[in-house]
Amino acid sequence: MSSDLPYRLVVSKNQRLTPNMQRITLQGQDLAEFPTGHEGSYVKLLFPLEGTDNVIMRTYTIRKFNPVDLALDIDLVLHGELGKNSGPASTWAAQTKPGDSMQMFGPGKVKAASLEADWFLFAGDMTALPAISCQLEQLPADTIGYAVIEITSEQDQQSLQKPEGIDILWMVNPHPDRENTVLGDAVKTLPWLPGTPSIWAACEFSNMRLLRAYFKKDKHVSRDQLYISSYWKMGQSEDKHKVIKKQDAIAESA
Repeated sequence: MSSDLPYRLVVSKNQRLTPNMQRITLQGQDLAEFPTGHEGSYVKLLFPLEGTDNVIMRTYTIRKFNPVDLALDIDLVLHGELGKNSGPASTWAAQTKPGDSMQMFGPGKVKAASLEADWFLFAGDMTALPAISCQLEQLPADTIGYAVIEITSEQDQQSLQKPEGIDILWMVNPHPDRENTVLGDAVKTLPWLPGTPSIWAACEFSNMRLLRAYFKKDKHVSRDQLYISSYWKMGQSEDKHKVIKKQDAIAESA
C-alpha cells in the first residue's frame, strides 16, 4: 500500500483493559499489506471531530498485529473524565463500537532499546506502557534489569510477559496531568547494576528532560545506549508538543 494512502479499517473489538487503558482492535483487508514485526512501533489514527467534517491525527503504539486474522491491537490511554477533560481520541476510544470505521497511516520505525548491554532499564508512563510491554516480550530469557511504569491507579497494573530477571515497579500517580516527578524519583532510587546498561524511556516532556539529565549527566550513559523521548506535554496538543519536541532536540544536540 502506498504510504500516501491510509489503511481503511473497521473496529472489530473495543475492550477496557484497565480503568484508564482501552484496547481497540482494527481489522480490514488493507492489513494484508501491513508489514509484520512492527510491534512497539507507531501508527497515526484519524479521529473525527464531533459536529464537524474535520479529523485530527494522533500517534499510537502498535501493541499486536495478527497477519492471519488481519487484526491490529492499539492500546489507548483514556485521559480525563469523559465529557469533561477528555479529548476527541479518548472520547472515541471509550465510545467506539464494532463496525465503526477508522483510517490509519504507518507503521513508523521501531525504536527499541539496544540489545548490546549487560542489563536493561525501561521507564515510562501509561502512554509508553504498550511500547514497553512489546519490548519486554521480545527480550532474551536471561535478561536482567528494571521496568519502572507510572500508572494512574493500582488497577492499571497489567500482567506483562517478561524475563524473570526484569523487576517491574508500578508507581501510582493519580494526577498525571499535574506537575510531578513521580517517575524520575522512582528511577533515581534504583540500584545501578554493574556493566553496560541499555536504557529506554518515554513519558511526559518535562519528566523526560529530568530523566535525560539524570542518565547523561549523573550516570554518564552513552548516546548509543540511551533512547529517551517525550510522548506528550502537559497542557499541550500533540501538534504543539511536536514543535516543542523538535526545538528541544535541536537545543540538546547543539
